[in-house]
Amino acid sequence: METAELLEIIARGEDSKHQFKANVTNEVSLAQEMVAFSNSGGGKILIGVGDDGTFSGLTFDDMRRLNQLVSNAASQHVRPPINPISENIVTPDGLVMIISVPDGISKPYMDKDGVIWVKSGADKRKATSREELQRLFQQAGLIHGDEIPVPGLTIANVDMEYFKEFYEQNFEESLDENNTALETLLENMNLMSNKALNVAGALLFAKNPSVKLPVFIVKAISFPGTEIHETRYRDSEDLKGKISTIFHKSMGFVLRNIRHVQKDRNVNAPGEPEIPKVTLEELIANALIHRDYFISAPIKLFVFDDRIEIISPGHLPNNLTVENIKKGVSNIRNPILASYATKILPYRGLGSGIRRALKAYPHIEFEDNRDGNFFRVVIKRIPDADKWLIK
Repeated sequence: METAELLEIIARGEDSKHQFKANVTNEVSLAQEMVAFSNSGGGKILIGVGDDGTFSGLTFDDMRRLNQLVSNAASQHVRPPINPISENIVTPDGLVMIISVPDGISKPYMDKDGVIWVKSGADKRKATSREELQRLFQQAGLIHGDEIPVPGLTIANVDMEYFKEFYEQNFEESLDENNTALETLLENMNLMSNKALNVAGALLFAKNPSVKLPVFIVKAISFPGTEIHETRYRDSEDLKGKISTIFHKSMGFVLRNIRHVQKDRNVNAPGEPEIPKVTLEELIANALIHRDYFISAPIKLFVFDDRIEIISPGHLPNNLTVENIKKGVSNIRNPILASYATKILPYRGLGSGIRRALKAYPHIEFEDNRDGNFFRVVIKRIPDADKWLIK
């Protein structure tokens, strides 16, 4: 890092990516800062700079002591150990050590006492809420939202007619011919544990999953104009049921609230939707399968005069970016749902959905909002939409 870049960082002050310390003598407190950065996207600790941005004038002897202290903190006081990178910068007012802590790949990290720290603005705090801890375990691949058991939903809540049809179509044998007990079969299919359906099992095969999972629905509203109104809307519906039911209801809601283009067809023939169905199918299926089921919030589906918005709880997982997903890079957040969705929905997986949606209709924008913890898809409704229809 050049001195000019260092001065620019100091001029901006502390934030969730930069922590200033005039000096450090305590390995434990330094380790806690490292834990917080490792759990929260990474960051830099500047030693030799006070909270007010002034230099404390560290010497060469200070640097030798700090290097040992940093090494001990990272290896002896952080679980699992981490490997920060240190860099010494010479300034007219003394030396500054910059410790770069990468975003951890083995979350959650904790200090030697087992406390999990996360960043909260420029400060750090203990992670205590269940959802927050679950998300850290989720990022490490240790737990997934779709495998959490749903208390109160048992085999008695399974839609047997629907499940039997699914089973026979996909396993090429009658369910009656399988001698395995239903509970054991559902456990073997990763849909149940400890006599309770998990989130995936409930959303896929329960008669009415919304009874126990009331927020895992789609709230759909069609507004006149281009802004959200509290009281003015054209159409509104809470879309509930199994995930396949929610998908088809969502498609129906959008299709009845957008234009249909006759093009070269007879006036009596049904028109084609202004936005290709394949685009709508891919984006709605992706929202249902890849949303964060640790967050107790519905998917929002808004239809405006100039656009359609699909807002999913949870930002893109781990290091995925909007540019990544446009190229077909994927990171499966809900592996059980994803594995069965290919058999129930028009969903192929393998990261191809976004590319397919864009190929059919390029007027789509994506927003990965990590501060607000949501992912927004904006499908623009353009006047000459018929030119984009798949022929």
